[in-house]
Amino acid sequence: MLKNRLCYFVVLIIMTVCGPYAAARDIIDMTGRRLTVPDEIRKVYGTSPPSTYMVYAVDPGRVAGLNFPLNQSEQQFLDQRLRQLPLIGGWFGQGRVPNLETLLQVHPDIILDCMWQKSAANEMVERVVKPFQIPVVHVPLDALADYPDVFCFLGQLLNQQERGQMLSRYAQKTLDEIARVRAAIPEDSRVTVYYAEGADGLSTECHTSLHAQLISLSGGKNVHRCSDEGNYGMQKVSMEQVLKYNPQVIISHEALFFSRLAANPKWKNIRAVRDGRVYRIPKEPFNWFDRPPSFMRLLGVKWLMHTLYPSVYPLNLMAETQSFYKLFLNICLDDAATRALLQP
Repeated sequence: MLKNRLCYFVVLIIMTVCGPYAAARDIIDMTGRRLTVPDEIRKVYGTSPPSTYMVYAVDPGRVAGLNFPLNQSEQQFLDQRLRQLPLIGGWFGQGRVPNLETLLQVHPDIILDCMWQKSAANEMVERVVKPFQIPVVHVPLDALADYPDVFCFLGQLLNQQERGQMLSRYAQKTLDEIARVRAAIPEDSRVTVYYAEGADGLSTECHTSLHAQLISLSGGKNVHRCSDEGNYGMQKVSMEQVLKYNPQVIISHEALFFSRLAANPKWKNIRAVRDGRVYRIPKEPFNWFDRPPSFMRLLGVKWLMHTLYPSVYPLNLMAETQSFYKLFLNICLDDAATRALLQP
């Protein structure tokens, strides 16, 4: 059941007639920093895909530029206006930086930066863009649990309060629902899961990694137990380790891994392969599980819980997918398109 929670106010409106903006307001961002932003924010540059996608969910027309080119499959699910946007890049992955000349030409009203465990990258963003005199607004996106409040905040920031609250309510309802179902699953009955990354399936994530959050949220048990030292992940493991883990379920979004799995004799004795419980993660328009993490994970966690525990969580996944795409992406999916998404 959805908790009776209020969308907390973190934006303080103070009209001014001085400074760099003709009409401006002071805000307190989600890390407690006070800064001045335009009263009407028309263009937002997200420093990484998660922040760009959050802006897109609230209002696609406010996205100022792309972090990377849209591929053909993404284009069919996204607003056509995005195809005309400049490619700016961003601070994400390993060693990626934006094109500062393009960023200066676009000159967004604000820069939206995701806080990942207060990493040094956030300080670098502030330092690099300081000469541009563009306000940098920080939001925390370490966990899926952050999403309800971030949607509320962005709704207030972009003067889209009703939209922000609507998305926030969906996010909170999802978190409450899966928490209730997860609590009813005994610890000794939880399904063991291996997250296969890379073409060979021999990269994965620690159970503490932000890239594997959905496994524990959906009541699964990540077999790769370790402490993730950084945010990148993709830890290499050996075939012997995977054989020892012998997971009940394998999930992956790697097309090459799936195409090679049946012909690889090393995998055939793993329980998940023997039992036919190897699942490909849906990924349109963005990955439902990870890389990059986005609001699509709110649907992804339902998909995974239903995949792991179909009798405990008997979700009508077709209907839920269609409802989600209508709400978050303003797309009406027919049954054929929905089946194609769910059976990649």
